[in-house]
Amino acid sequence: MIVVTSVTISGKRIRRTLGLVRGNTVRARHVGKDILAVLRNLVGGEVHEYGKLLAESREQALDRMVGEAEGLGANAVVATRFTTSMMMGGAAELLAVGTAVVVEDDV
Repeated sequence: MIVVTSVTISGKRIRRTLGLVRGNTVRARHVGKDILAVLRNLVGGEVHEYGKLLAESREQALDRMVGEAEGLGANAVVATRFTTSMMMGGAAELLAVGTAVVVEDDV
């Protein structure tokens, strides 16, 4: 599965557009990680605990979007975007959206 943020794929031609696909995940913070993050915030530097949580969330949302695209018969997703929103205190949704397409080699 080819997944890109652009609307075209170099060397490929979009043969068929199958429609919007999405994948999301809602994650809550962990008390232990919050304590470490607060301490790190006091001395400065990257908050690795939240960085790892966000990376895992992105991958899960992306995997779910790709699964939906595969279910439609796509072999690529174009115009992929990520967005996030706060669901409640301490929990956020990460959403991946794109357009499922069937591509073939450009001849």
